[in-house]
Amino acid sequence: MTTLHVVIASHERVRSELLKRLKDAEAGKRVKARHELIFPSYEDMHRVLSPARLDIVKALAGQGPLSMREVARRVERDVKAVHSDITALINSGVIDRTEEGVSFPYDRIHLDVDIEAAA
Repeated sequence: MTTLHVVIASHERVRSELLKRLKDAEAGKRVKARHELIFPSYEDMHRVLSPARLDIVKALAGQGPLSMREVARRVERDVKAVHSDITALINSGVIDRTEEGVSFPYDRIHLDVDIEAAA
């Protein structure tokens, strides 16, 4: 099962995790590859993964490539608005565009959120 991990974390946490993985790899330890989208804040994540865009992802999940018109029909929205959202999802790496249409190349999305106290 391929999971897209959506992470909301501080730059420090991301840097620390990256350095840990690098050290493990240099020490010869197996480092499991992860498909990740990392955002510094909930607001940034919400700009990319808004509820309307998550509806598009749900409509694509497990369906193989679909045309934009078919996605718009499934989410019951205007094709122009869906086109704009699909373009944003493609640009952020959430979905893929192929000759056959657009598709969600993962089996699921996992959200990993850290909420830290303000300094």
